Amino acid sequence: MIKIDAPALTLYYDSHCPLCRWEITHMQKRNQAGCLAFEDIHAPDFDGRHPDLSFDQAMAILHARRPDGSLLTGLDVTVEAWTLLGYPHWVAPLRWRWLRPLSGTLYRLFARYRTRLLQPFRREAVCSRCQD
Repeated sequence: MIKIDAPALTLYYDSHCPLCRWEITHMQKRNQAGCLAFEDIHAPDFDGRHPDLSFDQAMAILHARRPDGSLLTGLDVTVEAWTLLGYPHWVAPLRWRWLRPLSGTLYRLFARYRTRLLQPFRREAVCSRCQD
């Protein structure tokens, strides 16, 4: 496998979310080429290193940054990340034009209520910044 010089996508993830941790762990295992970088939005220096992306924005919906500085959000992040890792077939349905409006709506609902929905699976208490 050829190692790339710089990541093609930087994902901003919530390390306090069990589902996010699970998906990031699986992505990291498949990221031998280094096409993805991962940034924990709970890192103490996150706000200082990413002044154009607030903690609240990152908590509200999944974000990723391309090398040119452009941001992706929501399911577009998932589609691009898994495609870069070589698994486009896993996320192909998210690209189907007739399914995209429904999947986008369901994702936004899940993102809004995920801290409540996933509370039983958390290892740590929900931080004060993460409360719904």
